[in-house]
Amino acid sequence: MEGVMSLPAWQENHPSSVQQNGLGPVLLEGTKQCDVQDGLHTSPGMQGRPCLESGMVQKLDQKLPVANEYLLLSGGVREGVVDIDLDELNVYARGTDYDMDFTLLVPALKLHDRNQPVTLDMRHSALCHSWLSLRLFDEGTISKWKDCCTIVDHINGATNYFFSPTKVADWFYESISIVLSEIQKKPQRGMPKVEKVEKNGTIISIILGVGSSRMLYDIVPVVSFKGWPAVAQSWLMENHFWDGKITEEEVISGFYLVPACSYKGKKDNEWRLSFARSEVQLKKCISSSLMQAYQACKAIIIKLLSRPKAISPYHLRSMMLWACDRLPASYLAQEDYAAHFLLGLIDDLQHCLVNKMCPNYFIPQCNMLEHLSEDTVMLHARKLSSVRSDPAEHLRTAIEHVKAANRLTLELQRRGSTTSIPSPQSDGGDPNQPDDRLAKKLQQLVTENPGKSISVFINPDDVTRPHFRIDDKFF
Repeated sequence: MEGVMSLPAWQENHPSSVQQNGLGPVLLEGTKQCDVQDGLHTSPGMQGRPCLESGMVQKLDQKLPVANEYLLLSGGVREGVVDIDLDELNVYARGTDYDMDFTLLVPALKLHDRNQPVTLDMRHSALCHSWLSLRLFDEGTISKWKDCCTIVDHINGATNYFFSPTKVADWFYESISIVLSEIQKKPQRGMPKVEKVEKNGTIISIILGVGSSRMLYDIVPVVSFKGWPAVAQSWLMENHFWDGKITEEEVISGFYLVPACSYKGKKDNEWRLSFARSEVQLKKCISSSLMQAYQACKAIIIKLLSRPKAISPYHLRSMMLWACDRLPASYLAQEDYAAHFLLGLIDDLQHCLVNKMCPNYFIPQCNMLEHLSEDTVMLHARKLSSVRSDPAEHLRTAIEHVKAANRLTLELQRRGSTTSIPSPQSDGGDPNQPDDRLAKKLQQLVTENPGKSISVFINPDDVTRPHFRIDDKFF
């Protein structure tokens, strides 16, 4: 239904802004705050660098908000930090193309004023997607963004402007290219080298080199909101694993529209609802052993299920959040259960594939796998069955790939500089280096129970014992 969505004036709790550290704060127009989230560890100067460039973009035609708020996430879009389809992204390899990767959400429109009515038109879209009408905005805003809108004329003669994700992405890529060209014409000491700038669908990917380190930034133009969308209101009524650990205000402080459409949607008009800021808060409540299992499972599926593209790391993240809601906190808090958690995530993923069902965590009525063909589902299900029969071997293979990438990175660093750099970090922990102790634990579990069915995340009503099962026996 089309309507005006009122946004409650939630208390704003901003994380500390990134230090620009001499990278030219005079180039920034107004207040540029860059919120670093998701367990990011990198050098302060490079953290602020993409925010600086976005500040220069604002000066080109004053389209971007003067006082803006960027969300910088550790891990690139390919790592599943936001729900964006990977089909149009070029393949970059860690170690060969980059050493660390980040995602930067840049609000093209920042709708944080509770007095500004907003029209999310969901009549033409699949669940979790929407068109964004500017018809209730002032003439100045419409005039500024008219060239980034699709225009629909109504029978009554009125004209409606719909904010277009593809046109916004095209404008943003052109603006970023102009800024980077100007920077390269007048290089300053300490400025990173621009090694690559590419437009991948609606995402701009930039690889910056400083010394011997190469950093990939996936820059995503978004629409930023305060408050919570009505379509996700029922989710707040349910019990969740984070209840009592963080406040509701922290979880629902805002959401985004990201430039991604549904499989049958109109690319020029349709945006996807994203809860990236909420996911950052929720991850604080997830145990380190479960995060370790998630990273290991992600490493396996990125390698094994990459073609055809059907399962993304974001699907796996959603399944992990559902598991946190479903299972007892006492079980998930077990520090030495990473191997069991990995088997459980593989089982959950298999279950989702076979049933072609993976609900969005915040909007459960949205099934993120409903578009998959039966052939694709069965292909990936068979691949996962091979993983489940020998998870330790697949994990070791994934670890070896990561180690090879790290060796390549170290070799390039030795050639280019003797300066050490921080280890790549993503999703808290040492993400792309799953511990081989986990592989050994998995091997032990499988070896000691040959030919038996090992299930985990079973019997959640019994919190007195570990919750995994071998055949019909609980342990």
